[in-house]
Amino acid sequence: MATSNLRRPAGRVVAGLIGLLVGVTTIGAPASADGRSGPLVDVIVRADSGRDSGRVEAAIRQVGGTVDGSLPLISAFSATVPSEALAGLRATRGVAEVTADGSVRMKADKWIDDGGTNITVPAVKKAAGGKKKDSTVDTASLTGAGIGVALIDSGVAPVTGLNQPGKVVNGPDLSFESQTPGLANIDTYGHGTHMAGIIAGSDPAGASGSTGFEGIAPGAKLISLKVAAADGAADVSQVVAAIDWAVQHRNDPGLNIRVLNLSFGTDSIQDEKLDPLSYAVEAAWKNGIVVVVAVGNDGPTATRVTMPAANPYVIAVGAADPNGTDVRTDDKVATFSTRGSATRHADLLAAGRSVVSLRVPGSYIDTTYPGARVADAAGTVRFFRGSGTSQATAVISGSVALLLQQRPGLNPDQVKKLLVQTADPLSGADPIAAGAGQLDIAEAATVSIPMNATQTFTAATGLGTLERARGSSHVVDAATGVTLAGEKDIFGAPWAPATWTAAAKNGRAWTGGTWNGRVWTGTAFTGTSWASLTWSPVIWTSPTWTGRSWTGGTWTGRSWTGGTWTGRSWTGRSWT
Repeated sequence: MATSNLRRPAGRVVAGLIGLLVGVTTIGAPASADGRSGPLVDVIVRADSGRDSGRVEAAIRQVGGTVDGSLPLISAFSATVPSEALAGLRATRGVAEVTADGSVRMKADKWIDDGGTNITVPAVKKAAGGKKKDSTVDTASLTGAGIGVALIDSGVAPVTGLNQPGKVVNGPDLSFESQTPGLANIDTYGHGTHMAGIIAGSDPAGASGSTGFEGIAPGAKLISLKVAAADGAADVSQVVAAIDWAVQHRNDPGLNIRVLNLSFGTDSIQDEKLDPLSYAVEAAWKNGIVVVVAVGNDGPTATRVTMPAANPYVIAVGAADPNGTDVRTDDKVATFSTRGSATRHADLLAAGRSVVSLRVPGSYIDTTYPGARVADAAGTVRFFRGSGTSQATAVISGSVALLLQQRPGLNPDQVKKLLVQTADPLSGADPIAAGAGQLDIAEAATVSIPMNATQTFTAATGLGTLERARGSSHVVDAATGVTLAGEKDIFGAPWAPATWTAAAKNGRAWTGGTWNGRVWTGTAFTGTSWASLTWSPVIWTSPTWTGRSWTGGTWTGRSWTGGTWTGRSWTGRSWT
């Protein structure tokens, strides 16, 4: 599998995905504990089945390694082993694969969120006016019914609240885990499910013996596009392919994709008018999809939002700290929310600190940060709390679904204008970091449709490079140590921006299961999921890049403190 260096929409990172890491340090050691020579390496060791877990754990110790944690959802262990022992460990009976884990660890720094009082999604919705019903407005009756929200993330697990028929449709799994039996479309990390719960979770009180859970838009449909694995690795080409798929299939029967949630970004080193990721979201916007993107978690000194939030057309979202209440007199800009600049900053804020959503038992974040688990009123530990502009982005995406249910004729520019002009200014806040203020669903649902909402920014060309779009975030072939760099996608296929931009602009970048000249996925639809396809080893191999052993690198979840996940770091830097 592959390691990766990505950036969080909110931070800096060393090895990961398009993630959200802000402070990480590389881990290394000169020699193993049993005297073996050679450096120690961080790996994920997956067993053939749960029955083999004991044998695999013992094998790790026998080669001089240490077991750092258990990942029961995928029958695996995170471990540190001598590099010279890797071949023997891979050959051990019961071991399915040994892949490099992201060699990063979270580093406490001044931007790490230190927890805070938990706040439920219904409380967030109430504070934003989403449960109001009087003579002037009725947002309490809005559920997002009939609206499809595409979620590009780590997948969605079929936990209670997201497992009812028709709630989640799985688009093609474009992650490196799509090639592992039993893991296609499954959220082995836990981030995507947390976002999905905030956007559209629906578990009425009393169902399944629980006390219930409700997202911002419980009647909306989720279209899950998985791009990240249990350790978070993904290349920018996978994310662009996922955006293109959502645009092309937006009008498929039963989907009606009107909203696209992107809780990540990269530290791209090129102008947003040139960046391919920026061009992809602008194409989605101009094809009628409201694109909601996190600005990142780099805090009040950061002058650049991450890509693609830098694109001026999309809705760039910052995070507010609600202090655990459903009133706004004590709210402030969250300390981790990226400030940006006078030229580009958050358009508006939504609650993003210590938000409680759905948990994936056995996922990476669940097993690594057990202190973030939250019990319901009946004592069942089915929730998880997290902080970040990721969570705030999910709140806005669900709210957009409500507005589109109420007024389905709204176009993306009108939706953005409504949200920005009706936002509640945050008293005493930095006007750049706070943008227009906090989300006000009730006011946005009340005012007239703006007639002069059309945005006229200079159009993006998308003719920049994939390499500059990656910034410092790269995936690495764990078998060879080769970094995926330059103008090629994960299959080594050459990137031709002039050809791609013309197709993406018209929503035709995919031909069946083929994108950028290579077959990425199957074309059959089962009614709930698109068929996966085995990736050819020949396609993966090229003179400078072999992707035959991807680990997916490193979603480190960046800043957990006091049991609270801030979600700032899909290893690498980009998952807000």
